[in-house]
Amino acid sequence: MQSPVKIFSYSSCGTCIKAINWLKENNINYQLIDIINSPPSRQVFLDAVNQLGDRKYLLNTSGKSYRNIGSSIIKKMSDEDVINLLLSDSKLIKRPLLLHSNGKILVGFKKGSWEDLFLS
Repeated sequence: MQSPVKIFSYSSCGTCIKAINWLKENNINYQLIDIINSPPSRQVFLDAVNQLGDRKYLLNTSGKSYRNIGSSIIKKMSDEDVINLLLSDSKLIKRPLLLHSNGKILVGFKKGSWEDLFLS
């Protein structure tokens, strides 16, 4: 049986651990993917920007990589440039990033959003 969800995660990310524990507690089958070694594709980022309405939701703004570049520089970049940046440095990606088999994409772990997707 194919997993209904793929979760891109970073092993030492506390939010990722919470999300994985939530999936386990709710008996939701998932495929765990290391976001550093196997980042999402360009198409996933394009789909996420379309669904979420803004590329800002894809950025790990509390991470060292983001701070090193600087928000003022990133804000001036085109969506295409930001996606290229995400593809070149996986630590810039907000995590976890969840892909549901129905096409829905969730970024970060907000329990309510996950409950809406899986339990309603």
